[in-house]
Amino acid sequence: MKKIGVLLLLAASGAWGQSGSNGTVANSNTPEGTVATSANFPIERVQMPTYADLYCAGFINKHSLPDVNFVAGGLQTPSTTKYVTGDIVYLRGSGYTPGAEYEIVRALRDVNEYEMFPGQHKLLKDTGQPYMEVGRVKVLDTRSRAAVAQVVFACEPVNPGDTAIPFAEKQTVPFHPPLRFDRFLPTGSKVYGRIVMGKDFDSELGTGQKVYFNVGANQGVKVGDYFRAVRNYDADLHDPVDSLSFKAAISEDTQSKQPSVDPSLWTRGNGPVIHVRDLPRRAVGEIVVIGVTPTTATGMIVFAMEDVHAGDGVELDEQAQ
Repeated sequence: MKKIGVLLLLAASGAWGQSGSNGTVANSNTPEGTVATSANFPIERVQMPTYADLYCAGFINKHSLPDVNFVAGGLQTPSTTKYVTGDIVYLRGSGYTPGAEYEIVRALRDVNEYEMFPGQHKLLKDTGQPYMEVGRVKVLDTRSRAAVAQVVFACEPVNPGDTAIPFAEKQTVPFHPPLRFDRFLPTGSKVYGRIVMGKDFDSELGTGQKVYFNVGANQGVKVGDYFRAVRNYDADLHDPVDSLSFKAAISEDTQSKQPSVDPSLWTRGNGPVIHVRDLPRRAVGEIVVIGVTPTTATGMIVFAMEDVHAGDGVELDEQAQ
């Protein structure tokens, strides 16, 4: 019993030494003008990408990929249209050789025409064509007009019409040790973009989910780079749902002077005026790049303080490089 008590005391002393009684983060490199606490400098412990994360993330390409090589069917066509690991599929097109592996991808369209943020459709059109990474096949036989292949890895069921492109190994992401996450770091990065959409067209995303943004290798972005997802309160102001909270009462009945939010937009009180544009920009999460094209990047959210939204800004996190 005494040993257990001593161990608990040592553990508590260690925690006290690291954080302090007021939640202060122990770090001698505190930026000027700040007091480092766990409120504005929480410790970031990231979730590292797995094999499936790397090979099933999807991507956006500036131009549509050639689709002359595609899945034409499978062993049980036409009664079966979904093919998974181990299934036999037939490939149409040219250039196939026995033993060669091909990645199966699918050009996507969003059947929901609702914009997740103002201007999303135009931004996505300017960014490129989104693709799902469906799986990988290995060519077994090329003696017929359609090559015979076997599905060796599947993220989703392979479907007739999916495109086949030569397979290429992907670069792994090195381990990232815990570090401080600066929630209120002012703008300063030279590489800045925007999340144009989330995987599966999701709009609110958390740790482990994939996002696509409109900066890539042409801007110096590479696999393993970390980007901070950031949001101004203007984004909430212009959101049809989140903006409703700004219209709600924010004062107590006993306040002699009633505060108001942006009186140019709503009813003005007789007290202090709160301008949304004056509120500090906040970082909401950390994203690691797991794939790049010349003009776009695919990222995985590895740390999130709150939901990351399609439309959020992203900027290179230079302290994490």
